[in-house]
Amino acid sequence: MKALIVDDEYNVRYVISQFGQWEKNGITDLLEARNGEEAKRIIQKEKPEIIFTDVKMPGMTGIEMIEWLDSISYPGKVIFITGYDDYSFMRKAIKYNSFDYLLKPIEAEPFNHTLAEAVKSWENEEVDRQYKETGVYDDMKRLRINQIVTEACIGEFFDPAEIAYSLPTADEYDLTLISFYQMHHSAPYIQLLSEELAHQEWGNAFELQNDHSLCLVITVRGVWLSVEEWISQQFDIPVRLVNGASLKSMEGLPISYHVLQKELEDQNFRAIHRLNDLDHACRMRNIVQYVDTYYMEELTLEKLSNRFFLSREHISRKFKQETGMTLSKYMMKLRIEQAKSRLRESDESILSISLMLGYQDEKYFSKLFKKVIGLTPFEYRNQLNKQLTGSF
Repeated sequence: MKALIVDDEYNVRYVISQFGQWEKNGITDLLEARNGEEAKRIIQKEKPEIIFTDVKMPGMTGIEMIEWLDSISYPGKVIFITGYDDYSFMRKAIKYNSFDYLLKPIEAEPFNHTLAEAVKSWENEEVDRQYKETGVYDDMKRLRINQIVTEACIGEFFDPAEIAYSLPTADEYDLTLISFYQMHHSAPYIQLLSEELAHQEWGNAFELQNDHSLCLVITVRGVWLSVEEWISQQFDIPVRLVNGASLKSMEGLPISYHVLQKELEDQNFRAIHRLNDLDHACRMRNIVQYVDTYYMEELTLEKLSNRFFLSREHISRKFKQETGMTLSKYMMKLRIEQAKSRLRESDESILSISLMLGYQDEKYFSKLFKKVIGLTPFEYRNQLNKQLTGSF
């Protein structure tokens, strides 16, 4: 790290160089300049992080130098050294983002305190600059606000001011809940929408962390039609949306969100983008894969319809064409195969297996198992045990 001392008086430069705790604060190179013009050349070449400068010097003054530094957004920390405790000077120093100023004669303790604070401030900002250059900073900021909005939506404690800070100022906002098709990667679309909303000063879009297929959009009252037009032109995938909830303060976000969520669950949505035959075929394969994974849960045609953006009738008809059986029979087949495996390979009770497969009634499960296999689960396990015993 480099520091630059700018003063037309040699004695001042010498004193500062002698009692500054440079090494302790990570300063490895100490540079000196006799006036603003010389300092400007050194700054352009050496790029010092910390600059101590006199205010009144021949040629370019300290104020003129900091004006130049401000014009090029120089990240270094500038500390003025002056013999004038002047209010107009302080206003200019603040205007051009000086870090601090010290009055002559310079004393070691306040000088080194200011030096340490300036170094600490520069290091903290350097971390932010590096994050911004790599994109990490924006990603972290986006993730954080998404988490806060998610906490609000699910009823956890949240800070309304943090959400408000991410939105343009308005007296009232519109809320819209967008649902993406399960197998589509929604994050890039949500980010694209968020960037457009910020650019137009319309609002913001938030990816809900508890369900990445959902996006909550908060927009300034009255601009939603423009937003929807943009979505229809820019999104190449289908989405469903519900809106109509309004918000005057972020404290009401949880209640307004649940209104939209209920509307979506009740299928009171509107769709943007119509699917072609190829999309439908791909969608059905995805539905079968989904059922293969979650068959032990309570899956219904309505739940699959909500998740995969197809009507219940269409899923019912196409599922049978794809698998050769209805959804309920297909799930029963998978559950029975899982039950047979559990009965063979574990000592779990019949009740435990029944509950694990989603059957709350053990008698119903046993009756169903016998209808398919020809034996009750108890008889099936006993038969397997006899076969194993007879083999020895």
